[in-house]
Amino acid sequence: MATRRGTEIEVRCGDSVVSAYVAIPHSGTGPGILVVHDEWGLNDFARDMCDRLARADFVALGPDLLNGRRASDAASAGQQASEIDIEQGLAILDASVIELFNQHATDGKSVGALGFGMGGQLALGLAGRNSRVGAVADFYGQHSGVEPDFAAFEAPVLAVFCADSAESAADRLEATLDAAGVRHSIQTRSDARAGFMDDSRLDVHNAVAEFESWDALLAFFRAELP
Repeated sequence: MATRRGTEIEVRCGDSVVSAYVAIPHSGTGPGILVVHDEWGLNDFARDMCDRLARADFVALGPDLLNGRRASDAASAGQQASEIDIEQGLAILDASVIELFNQHATDGKSVGALGFGMGGQLALGLAGRNSRVGAVADFYGQHSGVEPDFAAFEAPVLAVFCADSAESAADRLEATLDAAGVRHSIQTRSDARAGFMDDSRLDVHNAVAEFESWDALLAFFRAELP
């Protein structure tokens, strides 16, 4: 793991304060990207994503949607996904978009949303309610409690699914985006399992898939968040 380059901050959400992590590029400014963590929580992987995006000249902010909880195994991660308050999570993401724009380093009129697992579906849910989200990258995102308003979408979507995703997940999302007239690119990695981007999870990490998908998401955000 590379040296941390970000800062722990707090995000105001209504009457509450939520912990978050923000990383700023060396250039001092860049487009903003909201990193929506998976069901494992705002852990080292989520912070690594923010740091890597900052090294690629983005301002990256990852809010904690689980109030400090971290999963230690797949079973506890699944339990956290089932217990999350979806509406509160989306409210935190809305507040985090505002916080990204409050960061003087953030350029542009819109921000990106990058989500993994549960966070991928939440990123889609956010884009259906917040017009300041200009692009969404969804990595193996599934959560039955999140129903995005695709009719309200203004953001293009990059979605990456895996061999162990629900068989129809990619096809279902593609059909929904087609019907809503949303620009999209849907990819299915038959060589990878959900969680393949996380190099701390040796049971699912796939270095080749991670490398290729990282390049794809950077190209996507650079094109959509000029």
